[in-house]
Amino acid sequence: MGQGRERGIWPRRGLALTALAALLLAACGPGDASPELLIDRLAAQRPAPLQPTSMDLAVGGAFATRQSAYADNLSPALAWAVTPGAQSYALVIEDPDSRGGHPFAHWLIWNIPGDAVGLPEGVPQGGLVARPAGAVQGTSDAHTVGYFGPHPPSGTGVHHYVIELFALDERLDLKAGRPLADMEQAMKGHVIAKGRLVATATAPR
Repeated sequence: MGQGRERGIWPRRGLALTALAALLLAACGPGDASPELLIDRLAAQRPAPLQPTSMDLAVGGAFATRQSAYADNLSPALAWAVTPGAQSYALVIEDPDSRGGHPFAHWLIWNIPGDAVGLPEGVPQGGLVARPAGAVQGTSDAHTVGYFGPHPPSGTGVHHYVIELFALDERLDLKAGRPLADMEQAMKGHVIAKGRLVATATAPR
């Protein structure tokens, strides 16, 4: 008798749990998963991409040794075309191949002047930037205020570094040294255009 009751109860419980799981899946939906990279999470007002370029990097090309954290840790020189209406630009470099399970933020810089058409190589670390004047740097996931170059661990193969550029309709009211989460919140609703450049790096042998 007792065993019969258990056999009768558990199927009903199983059906109830299955129905609950189905409801939860329907509520979440496949489109509710957040994209990993910042550039995919922030919507742009214009569909036309803003394309960063570099004399140092080609699309799919490799960082120069001097630009890695294994060597001189020099940020790459970058260029772009002026975006009409841009009051400032912001730039992030992320490594989605990080072993931590989420992209590793290597560089956060914002309030690049709206008339700027690029960044020089070797922007010094520190909150406030002298060139271009007025630009501000945040804290990377390596806990540096400013650029932290590629540093893929030995044995992890090729890492891809996504250079994400944003044209904004305002300057960000954000203090130097803030992390990526704060930068993202400040940028929401202010992205005019965005674009990316991908480069690679491997650990030195």
